[in-house]
Amino acid sequence: MNNTIQTIPLINLAIAFIPAVIAIIILVKWSLNAGNAIHAMARMLMQLLIIGYFLAYIFESDSAVLVLVILTVMVLASSWIALGTVAADRKVLYKYALWSILLGGGITFALVTQLVLMLDPWYSPQYSIPLAGMIFANSMTSISLAAERLNAEIGRTDSYQQARNIAFQAALIPIINALFAVGLVSLPGMMTGQILSGVSPLIAVRYQIMVMCMIFGSSGISAAYFLVLAKPVFDNKLAHKKAAG
Repeated sequence: MNNTIQTIPLINLAIAFIPAVIAIIILVKWSLNAGNAIHAMARMLMQLLIIGYFLAYIFESDSAVLVLVILTVMVLASSWIALGTVAADRKVLYKYALWSILLGGGITFALVTQLVLMLDPWYSPQYSIPLAGMIFANSMTSISLAAERLNAEIGRTDSYQQARNIAFQAALIPIINALFAVGLVSLPGMMTGQILSGVSPLIAVRYQIMVMCMIFGSSGISAAYFLVLAKPVFDNKLAHKKAAG
């Protein structure tokens, strides 16, 4: 197989923005929040350009300290972003989101990098940073969905356990759908990237199985731990609701 991956010229890359522009036009036409989408696209472009140069420097420096700093920033940022769905309670819930991502994401990251891949050195940035990004991002999404749904269900039910169970199921919908679809509907990012770079599909499949297991596990553990830790906050909301009713 060809082991070189095609470089995309900047002019060709600009064509990829056409569907995004169409989606933004639809938002404008329907009088929806197009500004938020434009802001998100602009941040995406800026952040990826910056991280591209930054990762090139990290890979060349091969520094364990820098890798740990990056992982710390990832955890801190993902914990904050996860609570955007419950902005009013963000400061109260932040420590719970942080501990949940550290537990669910941290355990998964350690198992994958040290026991599955057996990285040498243990912090190998070419592997550890992309894998950590996938793990923490999925933990973040599951916590975000769990928090939003739990907050909504607290207003509809008098039972925290019932609200928690519904929230946990909702948090896992994206990853469970991905498990059903992988190989049939989609070839996920890591597998696609490896195949495009010339890796045998049979090897790429092994990596993708590892990835699907790690993001399902980290998502489930993080969401469940968050729901357990956040119980006092939402119990208090239930108490106020009952008092007011």
